[in-house]
Amino acid sequence: MTDNGEQTRNRLSKDVVLLIRGLIIGKVLTLVVIGGVLWWLRPRLFMSNDAATQNSGVASVANDGANFQSVAAVPTGTFNYGGSPAWAAIRQLVDAQIQNARPELQLRYVSPGEGVPSSRTGIQMLLDGKIDIAQTSRPLTATEAAIAKERGIVLEQSPVGVDGVAVAVNHSLTVAGLTTEQLRQIYQGTITNWSQVGGPDLNIVPFSRPLEDADTPIFASQSQSSQFGTQVQYVTTTTEALRQVSNTPGGIYYASARTIVPQCSVKTLPLGENTNQLIAPYRQPSVQTSECPAERNQVNTAVFESGEYPITYNLFVITKQNQSREQQAGEAYTNLLLSQQGQKALEQVGFAPVSSDIARQ
Repeated sequence: MTDNGEQTRNRLSKDVVLLIRGLIIGKVLTLVVIGGVLWWLRPRLFMSNDAATQNSGVASVANDGANFQSVAAVPTGTFNYGGSPAWAAIRQLVDAQIQNARPELQLRYVSPGEGVPSSRTGIQMLLDGKIDIAQTSRPLTATEAAIAKERGIVLEQSPVGVDGVAVAVNHSLTVAGLTTEQLRQIYQGTITNWSQVGGPDLNIVPFSRPLEDADTPIFASQSQSSQFGTQVQYVTTTTEALRQVSNTPGGIYYASARTIVPQCSVKTLPLGENTNQLIAPYRQPSVQTSECPAERNQVNTAVFESGEYPITYNLFVITKQNQSREQQAGEAYTNLLLSQQGQKALEQVGFAPVSSDIARQ
């Protein structure tokens, strides 16, 4: 009896020891498992906190429209666009940045089937359904608005940048600059000799693109070709005009500052409202002819933005308001250009940013 009791106690003691040992091992394993899980989750928890901070920053950026990534409602697909040659640098340099940041939006340039690229042909192609977005360097004309209305089309024009009209003359010409009134009189035929504006006794030979295709107006309206005198010689492209001016001692031509200012073959004249306030569209000091093309004059966008320069105009994105994917693409493209990153990119290629008041018009 005593032996049996002793054996029973020994068995119970062993069972208790085994139970306690099992509980201890179980707790240790539990702690190990919990520790392992926490260790596995630790970087993800920290990443989640970082991501929350980043997302908060992105949300702030989106509200401020700071960069291309923050622009919402960018459609996926390929969309055709075209229009004014003043936009060439934007298509090459700015749009490349946009598509690198937003590869879902593919932009394809389309040349006009007839005629040369211009604001007019771009708007016509948009009305004809040949492109989805028109890029212009002038607002819609009354005629274009009437055609759109007849076809039941509603067009939206959004200013996205500012350019200036620059005047090119032959390098040999010695004249300090022109007032806006003198420039108008030259093209109207009232002023015909450079001696009338402080230059040499030399006949003035003005060149221009046909007024219907001229994207840089020097008058309030260029709808009537009679505003120009009969002495004006018309050229098809700016390239041809600059070649003519470089070979004509009395030659003069006007176009986008972004196009004229960096040229080596011609000289850019300062303009002003009067002879005492002539403003150069290029940064000072100017680059000498002998230094070009290793160095080129740069557009002074600050004088366009401040309003000091006397002749400026807006660049417009024009889209159809038809609740379609092309409208979505046009609005997204406009918003990308109006973002802080877009406006900075436009400035880097020679255009001034638009003011917030203009952008809302």
